[in-house]
Amino acid sequence: MAGETDLKKLLATMTPELRPRIHVFATLPRDAPVPDSLEPVMLFREREGTTLIALEEEAEAAGLEIVFRCRMVTLNIHSSLEAVGFLAAITTRLAAAGMGVNPVSAFYHDHLFVPADRAEEAVAILTKLAEENRG
Repeated sequence: MAGETDLKKLLATMTPELRPRIHVFATLPRDAPVPDSLEPVMLFREREGTTLIALEEEAEAAGLEIVFRCRMVTLNIHSSLEAVGFLAAITTRLAAAGMGVNPVSAFYHDHLFVPADRAEEAVAILTKLAEENRG
């Protein structure tokens, strides 16, 4: 299952789903283990340290310094990892509204981490973008 590559189809048929809980970004020193109490939704190892995206309450309980309270929006369409322009179109639209976004591409879906206090607005913008591409 390679996923969809057609940009127009991706934009027209995506269904943004706002996940209910608050996520946060945090970092651990490069060689530090991930606390057992933490189940990050994303973990990425960089030279400077390990970036984690986790539920806010788990990160707080683990004593991690929290950066960027956000909500996760899942774009419910199986986008190809080789699709061209999908996230560019989405992030451009959110940027036009003055909204920062941290996208993460996984095998089946793209996920957006948007400011917690603007999450519903992000979904409304993405829903409108999908509607515009259906016509």
